Amino acid sequence: MSNLQWSAWVKRLDLAPFRPRLIRDLQGYDRHRFVQDVGAGLTAGIVALPLAMAFAIASGVKPEVGLVTAIIAGFLTSALGGSSVQIGGPAGAFIVIVYGIVERYGLANLLISTVLAGGLLFLLGLFRLGVLVRYIPVSIVIGFTNGIAVLIALSQLKDLLGLSDVHMPADFVGQVSTIASHWQQFNPYALGLGLLTLVGLVVWPRLLLVTRRIRPLQLISHIPGTIVVLVTLSVLATLLALPVATIGSKFGGIPQSLPHWAWPAFTWDGVRQLFIPTVTIALLGAVESLLCARVADNIADLPRHDPNQELMAQGVANMVVPFFGGIPATGTIARTVTNVRAGATSPVAGIVHAVTLLLCVLVAAPLAAHVPLPALSGILLFVAWNMGEWREFVKLRQFNFTYRTILLGTFFLTVVFDLTVAVEVGLVLSCVFFIYRMSTLFRVEPLASINPAVPQELATQVQVFRLYGALFFGAVGKVEELSDELMATTRVVVLEMQRLIAIDTSGLDALLQLRRALERKDVRLVLCEVNDQAVSLIRRAGHGDTFGAANMVSDLPTAMNRARQLLHQG
Repeated sequence: MSNLQWSAWVKRLDLAPFRPRLIRDLQGYDRHRFVQDVGAGLTAGIVALPLAMAFAIASGVKPEVGLVTAIIAGFLTSALGGSSVQIGGPAGAFIVIVYGIVERYGLANLLISTVLAGGLLFLLGLFRLGVLVRYIPVSIVIGFTNGIAVLIALSQLKDLLGLSDVHMPADFVGQVSTIASHWQQFNPYALGLGLLTLVGLVVWPRLLLVTRRIRPLQLISHIPGTIVVLVTLSVLATLLALPVATIGSKFGGIPQSLPHWAWPAFTWDGVRQLFIPTVTIALLGAVESLLCARVADNIADLPRHDPNQELMAQGVANMVVPFFGGIPATGTIARTVTNVRAGATSPVAGIVHAVTLLLCVLVAAPLAAHVPLPALSGILLFVAWNMGEWREFVKLRQFNFTYRTILLGTFFLTVVFDLTVAVEVGLVLSCVFFIYRMSTLFRVEPLASINPAVPQELATQVQVFRLYGALFFGAVGKVEELSDELMATTRVVVLEMQRLIAIDTSGLDALLQLRRALERKDVRLVLCEVNDQAVSLIRRAGHGDTFGAANMVSDLPTAMNRARQLLHQG
């Protein structure tokens, strides 16, 4: 296919152009911005190092898998994405999903699901469907985000308590039962390290307020709290020879080498059973990446992101990462915010972040063997706490019944069942409540018989009703009931439709049903001030002659004249 033919197809299908933000941001790029981006990228890379390992371990895979994902997905997301500052990589929101897929389908099928999800994400962006993700109600987003935060925290209790020989199932009830039956076997040293991690992460930002005011200590203020706590506790655990599990004791350390290309085992039977995991990864990846990009837009004084380009970049990243053994990736809020606050001005910072992680693997991988798993659990507990929007539960009383039902329903379904069920039920509830709300906004009001618009001689034989709102499938009952509410002397019904915003095919069918019901009573129907959308639907459905051109008039006085004609005709 030639370039001209491809361009014609793109124009015909209205496909989104593939235009990475990096190309635009490099125009007019200078040394000052490069220095800022390098500093921001180094900071984001250091922050990402412990998080990538922690997310991988919590997801049921080896720590190097998280690093590989952060390196490759981080590079591709920044190089091809639609945001100037977004950082891609393994995310806390995926922990529960990935752990469940690995437990149920195995690692090989997780890689296949990730590739398929990447393809789906790319198509969502290509066909300009990125905007649809924004239609997910905020109550659903808050509900499943808080639910995932609870599940992340629950999954970390095993390592926090030092229950290294205990297998944690993927479901909520199983995890609670496992912890409840083994908690007496907890390791006090592991619990102590985990709690020290939490204390350190809470206290460090407050110490930074002091160090920033002392010039000799200003350099310390640039060190992320996660690195400070992780290094300090790793040294402490090693020097004291504490009996706690480490990355080295459980996983044998991290390979000091570049990731290798590998082809996942692929079978058609395997693909068929992976439909739900694929959709789950794609849906969560799309929501998380676009939410993260919107957060970045709000705090960075830079051009707003392109949602379709961002989804295409996330799609490419998720299609490539599994071939190097990586797990699903998306936009990450903590690392992106760090990147912005460190002064990032372009996707170059995200690329530097990926290079920083790669250098850490090549140079300092052996040191990771000494990292205690309880410290990583403490970091993830801190992430889970910051991830949840807990104040929304306190403010629930300020919102209506619909909002509370959807948020709490999504939250409990996420915790007890899974994210897919929670989002599906949440969307269904949102649609049902929306339909109900819209149906209550539609009104049919009779025009008073003493109204000057209705001549006195017609008042007993002509009834005028005004339609307000949208006449759609959820509101048709109010129109169908009109024939039962007429006065016994009524011979003509006029529907004044000036305030009718829109009508769908169910609404049109309701008008047809009303017309037939009136004919059986020897009553005629006149439509007045029908808007263009309704006229177009009536004609396209082939019912222009059914109502009759003479019975579709432009204003109320003309409708009264038509009513006189119909009364004279008998």
